[in-house]
Amino acid sequence: MAQILVVDDEIGIRELLSEILSDEGHTVRVAENATRAREARIRARPDLVLLDIWMPDADGITLLKEWASNGQLTMPVVMMSGHATIDTAVEATRIGALDFLEKPIALQKLLATVKRALAQQEGRNSKVLSIVGLGKSASLIEFKKRVSHAANIGRSTILLRGEPGAMAEVYARAMHQQGMPWISATAVSAQSTQELNLQVAGGILFIDDLAHLSANQLKHVSFVASHIDRSKVRVVSFSTESPRRLIDERNYDPTLVSRLSEVVLTIPPVREHLEDVPDIASLMLAQLVDSRFCPPRRFAGAALAAMQAFTWPGNLEDVAAAVRTLASTAGAEEINADEVAEVLHQFSTENVRPQQSLILDGPLREAREAFERAYFERLLDQEGGAIARVAEKSGLERTHLYRKLKSLGIPTNRKDGAS
Repeated sequence: MAQILVVDDEIGIRELLSEILSDEGHTVRVAENATRAREARIRARPDLVLLDIWMPDADGITLLKEWASNGQLTMPVVMMSGHATIDTAVEATRIGALDFLEKPIALQKLLATVKRALAQQEGRNSKVLSIVGLGKSASLIEFKKRVSHAANIGRSTILLRGEPGAMAEVYARAMHQQGMPWISATAVSAQSTQELNLQVAGGILFIDDLAHLSANQLKHVSFVASHIDRSKVRVVSFSTESPRRLIDERNYDPTLVSRLSEVVLTIPPVREHLEDVPDIASLMLAQLVDSRFCPPRRFAGAALAAMQAFTWPGNLEDVAAAVRTLASTAGAEEINADEVAEVLHQFSTENVRPQQSLILDGPLREAREAFERAYFERLLDQEGGAIARVAEKSGLERTHLYRKLKSLGIPTNRKDGAS
């Protein structure tokens, strides 16, 4: 269970919270003032801090600012007070507090808040990728520039469009600053809309699947979207479906959809920047090793070439799943090309067929061309030669598809219609 630090100058509060949380299986440490809390934080980082606002030597807001400025705000902090104003609570969340509990604290409210805070911290700890500094391809570099520009445009809402498996949160996190509140829409079904607006004030509300929000989540999102200017919150959403389909097929409120898609950015699928796959896979593997998920591991050059030659229909989620599988099952410290080929074959048998296996000992260019040739020939066979459908399935513009087929030596005298 979690290590929780309770900071409060009232001995009765410290003892009560310690007893309740200990009964839930957590390890609880207590501090009666800011000085003792500083000492406890230096000794070890807790998984969660419950921090009183009003204390004799220094108030909780001051201590929170101190931790944020010196890099020690690496754990969720929930503020507590019986006399705080709304302005004080908003200030705390802007500094980096995750939530706010009003005294006297109700038991169920306490337990729900602690559970939510720990779940969000676990989610942050499990992140394995950041696009900052990652990516040498022109398409990814250009997309990162657009993300950076969008992040600097006031408080406009941003809709990320992309294919399934795009791991949109990786890109959304690039807009997040240290100490800024970050709330995922998947974790907001329990609290009231007012509580949510307070928690996310000055930060980001991330919606990782706009097309599949529950009715309660949609209500929360609508409330936050209608108070964006007042609470200074930014809403970043991801959807595999277009705004028009959300309105026409899922009956979303057109006003809400328009409000959530002031800026629309399309995440490039992995197949459009395969040259980045070796760096991405290596980073994912290094962070799995750092987190002690697996013993020391590294990719052989031929193994990375094989991963780059694959088209990754499930995008970054497929890359992450393959890397985790290889990290868990590799027979030695160096992951070789044969192990990669076996995992890719199991990973997507429709995309790696035995009769189309790549010659991994050859040059990367030849291996990649062989794979692309087999991929497009198979798509053309499946679609009866209909170029329009092949373009749609492969995600390429039709003119780009024609050039690709020509470069691979595949005849283009095929049907151009959709039927």
